Amino acid sequence: MLNSIFDDLRASLASWRLWTLLGWLEVRQRYARSLVGPFWLTISMGVMIASIGLVYGTLFGQNMSEYLPFLSSGLVMWTLFAQTVNEGSNAYIASSTYIRQAATPKLLYVLQVVWRNVVILAHNIVIVLALFVIFGVRNWDVLPLFVPALLIYLLNVTWIAMVAGLLSARFRDLPQIVAALIQVAFYVTPIMFRPDALNRFSWIVRFNPLSYLIEVVRAPLIGQAPSALAWGITIGMAVVGWIVALLLTARYLKRIPFWV
Repeated sequence: MLNSIFDDLRASLASWRLWTLLGWLEVRQRYARSLVGPFWLTISMGVMIASIGLVYGTLFGQNMSEYLPFLSSGLVMWTLFAQTVNEGSNAYIASSTYIRQAATPKLLYVLQVVWRNVVILAHNIVIVLALFVIFGVRNWDVLPLFVPALLIYLLNVTWIAMVAGLLSARFRDLPQIVAALIQVAFYVTPIMFRPDALNRFSWIVRFNPLSYLIEVVRAPLIGQAPSALAWGITIGMAVVGWIVALLLTARYLKRIPFWV
């Protein structure tokens, strides 16, 4: 049983030219004949950050030179998480025609979703870079930590998308439930507010694993080193999550064509 999922994973990774091409084409097709193309993603994200930053920065009495980099890095990384999991829950359903007609590796469709949203991240990260130019890099020493942090982040996002996609293929109401849960998670994860802003309700952040996932990628961008606790929890989530995702997918891999 485990051999089948490892074979599928190897075949999916070996087909990287296919899922990277499909992911890039989907982004381009969304903005075909548009004057600025996929950079509408950057524009819309920039407007959102400016609007939220102005409103919530004023409400919370924040220093904008500190709050805008905090908000932009958190919101950009959250968008990667939310869109990947939401679209991942429909990965097999949306590709049902290919799955039923061709003997392709199944995890290819999840990797396609992850890659598509990494391309979107590359467009949105321009805003964070622009804020670096405006307000300056806080600490060059910790900035390289963003690279391993992003890898851990993507590993966690991928296994969550794998599980969501598999269960959604079986239970068709699940994509709507996933979307609702992600919306709720957005408001209890420190993206628009600082982790220490909840005072006596700080346990909401402390027991929210997504807060550590955001911290590990955001901290290097705002000049801070992620805490040892954040590293430990996110690495642990990746290890345990991948084991669960692989075991679950191995058990039901051959049923996916019948479910979709």
